[in-house]
Amino acid sequence: MPSNSKLKPSPPDDIVYPDALPFAAVHVACIAVLWTGFTWTDWIVCFALYVLRMWGITAGYHRYFSHRSFKTSRVFQFLLAFLAQSSAQQGVLWWSAIHRHHHRHSDTPEDVHSPRHHGFLFSHFGWIFSKSRGVADYAMVKDLSRYPELVWLDRWKYFPPFVLALTVLLLFGWSGLIVGFFISTVILFHGTFSINSLAHTSGSQRYITGDDSRNNFWLALITLGEGWHNNHHYYQSSTRQGFRWWEIDVTFYVLKCLSWVRIVRDLRSPPSHVVMGERPLSGALVEKVARQLAASFSVEGISRQIQEARSQTPDIEVLMARMREARLHAVDTLQKLQLPQMPSPEELRRRAQEMFASTPSIDDIVNRAHRLISEAVCDRLMIHAPAQA
Repeated sequence: MPSNSKLKPSPPDDIVYPDALPFAAVHVACIAVLWTGFTWTDWIVCFALYVLRMWGITAGYHRYFSHRSFKTSRVFQFLLAFLAQSSAQQGVLWWSAIHRHHHRHSDTPEDVHSPRHHGFLFSHFGWIFSKSRGVADYAMVKDLSRYPELVWLDRWKYFPPFVLALTVLLLFGWSGLIVGFFISTVILFHGTFSINSLAHTSGSQRYITGDDSRNNFWLALITLGEGWHNNHHYYQSSTRQGFRWWEIDVTFYVLKCLSWVRIVRDLRSPPSHVVMGERPLSGALVEKVARQLAASFSVEGISRQIQEARSQTPDIEVLMARMREARLHAVDTLQKLQLPQMPSPEELRRRAQEMFASTPSIDDIVNRAHRLISEAVCDRLMIHAPAQA
């Protein structure tokens, strides 16, 4: 087993995804096509390397190393890591650690690349230049770091793309290198990054996930199935991300074929109740979604309306008196009074149905949101409650 020193992230100047200088250099290198020219063979190589390496990222980096959604041999595990790493998108341990962190904090301020909190361009590629966002917590990939060959590969992150680039140069010359390797690498960068940005801003939401993940048919085509992003965030352990028969998922199709010859095994699929959206939400997810629902109402506005209605509504004076006694009883009283200024459970339910996909946990979300709003309103009213004589 490797020592802990081998598992530490690189120094701060080297923690960027991918490294800022190589990322920019790969883009600049594409301009050389003006001098090398190109052939149809170069573009065939470009397309082939894009598809092959996109599959390495989606099947390897994502579905296998990040989510462990199927099993394979140690030899094929290394080959998957090598192929994925030939994309020049950092090392296998780094990529998996960053991605697991993304799922743990999806579309919260702690998320590495959330369009909601950091803007579209930052989520797509701006975070590449933010060192604080690229620090990987290697403690999240202890299951992977026990393999010394993966630790070695992660340390020598640019060895696979260098081998690939050299091979393309020897086989297809300078034009093949520029078009087949560099241009396909740039397209691959942005195809991968589109899941961070577009898949959280454009598309449909079939399931409640507590984040902005969306299903997008066109992204599914260019990323070999990763565009069914809302499906994936709803049931992350599934190898198959296109849950319905018409949801094209090329990565899964290839893995399925490999399972027939036992190269991979134990591919996971979502149970029928998951596909139908009948799975109750976890307590943590109910809390997260309820807070989103509660935040869609103006607590300050509700509190102000209640304050203005005090002279016309005697029950509010009872509420204010209770607040002076105890906050917990005040919250209970506020919920029982059913004041017209407060959103009713029925109104919360209508708002929830507008904001979120259907779920059997809708009552839990509504009840929790109602309580959160009541607590917040009570806290504001208590600030303005006159002291008891």
